[in-house]
Amino acid sequence: MDTATEPTHGYITDKDKYLNRLKRIEGQARGVYRMVDEEQYCIDILTQISALTSALQSVALGLVDDHLKHCVTDAVKLGGEEADAKMKEASDAIARLVRS
Repeated sequence: MDTATEPTHGYITDKDKYLNRLKRIEGQARGVYRMVDEEQYCIDILTQISALTSALQSVALGLVDDHLKHCVTDAVKLGGEEADAKMKEASDAIARLVRS
C-alpha cells in the first residue's frame, strides 16, 4: 500500500513524547516491583502505584484528545456510517477509561 494514502493516527505528531513518557512509566513500574521485592513500606508502595496510575491516565487522556481531534474529526467530515462508528468507538473507549 502506498504510504501517502495510508491513514495516520492522531498521536503521530507527538509519538516521541508518548514514547518517552511510556519509558518513564515502564521505569516506575519496575520501581514498584523492586519496592515489593525489597519489602518496603506498604504506604510508600501505594504512593508509587498512585503516581504510576496518574501517569498512565495522563497518557490515555492525551491519546483520547488526539483521537478526537484527528480520527473522529476526519470521520465526521466524511459523514455516514464511518462517522457514526468512530463516534461510538470513541465513546466506548472513554467509558472504559472512566470505569478503570
